Amino acid sequence: MSLLFTGLVLLTGLLGVGLGVWYVLPRRFRGSESVASAYDNWTQDQLLERLWGEHIHLGYYGDPPQGRDFRAAKQDFVDALAQWGGLEGLPAGTKVVDVGCGIGGSSRRLASRYGFDVLGVSISPGQVERARQLTDPNLSCRFAVMDALKLDLPDACMDVVWTVECAPHIADKQGFANELLRVLKPGGQLVAADWNQRDHVGRPFNQGENWVLEQLRVQWAHPAFSSINSFRRNLEQSGVPLEQLQTGDWSRQTLPSWWASIEEGIRRPMAVVSLGPGAVLKGLREVPTLLLMQWAFSCGLMQFGLFRAKRCRP
Repeated sequence: MSLLFTGLVLLTGLLGVGLGVWYVLPRRFRGSESVASAYDNWTQDQLLERLWGEHIHLGYYGDPPQGRDFRAAKQDFVDALAQWGGLEGLPAGTKVVDVGCGIGGSSRRLASRYGFDVLGVSISPGQVERARQLTDPNLSCRFAVMDALKLDLPDACMDVVWTVECAPHIADKQGFANELLRVLKPGGQLVAADWNQRDHVGRPFNQGENWVLEQLRVQWAHPAFSSINSFRRNLEQSGVPLEQLQTGDWSRQTLPSWWASIEEGIRRPMAVVSLGPGAVLKGLREVPTLLLMQWAFSCGLMQFGLFRAKRCRP
């Protein structure tokens, strides 16, 4: 009994320390360098990869959501988004840029399943290096460090522009939309998916909602969230003629991901413990943000928005 009591006291203490670090030492957005630094650190300490696997994005659980392995759901997300975005019928060799590629999970899936020629880009040198390490050299998939607001690519060079959960890290949403569409060929397809806040027009955020949104911004280096409608307007106002512009909402289909990301640490504790006490504390530090994300997406304060469009041919 004394051993159990000691364990509970230790766990309670660690939770308290984790909560204190979470609140007192947020990861505020201070320009693109702060985003690169945050992802370099998450990649270097291996914690995120240990728990989330190679796909650093939410999973797809169906509608209605079904019980699913956390990592399998992430792979399913790539396939489901490719289908929603109209990419399944494109030929092998289609040139794709994955903007905000993480450690390359989606890039590798698009290359291996569909035969696409994929370039994954991230602002984090650590992520790009890890993506290269995880990628079979025989796969038509490469990676480069680039800023999503200043892609080192020619105009109209890509058949597909793909981006998932990247926009919340970018302050200039219009600049981001402009750059995505700049590199897209006429007749090419844009496919995007992101965390979005509820459209507050006609329904302003109350004090509690503003506090939650602030925590979701400052804890993970987010300057601001778009709404689905506001980012659609950014695409429309880019100056690039578009057709078949459509949006969607997968809040329900992706919602189990937040609880699953916490359960993964409980189900596989040695994946965290084996990285040392620092990793345990870092893991506990993320729990409040994950719980706030769960609450915000479940009540509609946050939405998982989808965007697809074709660039008009001349």
